[in-house]
Amino acid sequence: MVKLRLKRYGRKQRMTYRIVAIDAQSRREGKVTREVGFYNPRKEETQLDISAITAFCESGAQLTETVRDILKRENLKIT
Repeated sequence: MVKLRLKRYGRKQRMTYRIVAIDAQSRREGKVTREVGFYNPRKEETQLDISAITAFCESGAQLTETVRDILKRENLKIT
């Protein structure tokens, strides 16, 4: 099963995150299937590959709560 979740990057106290498609049983820093977005909480900056996100969701990928909240803030409706 594939999950869309955040992968942490950056240095201490200045982290940024990449939204990645990754196997649900692998660790946070594990091997990524595909990067589908970027999120910087300090600047509230978000970049999303909407077509890839919808393709993963249609194929049965699950979203973490944080990724779901980010998509909701960007007015992207994924079911």
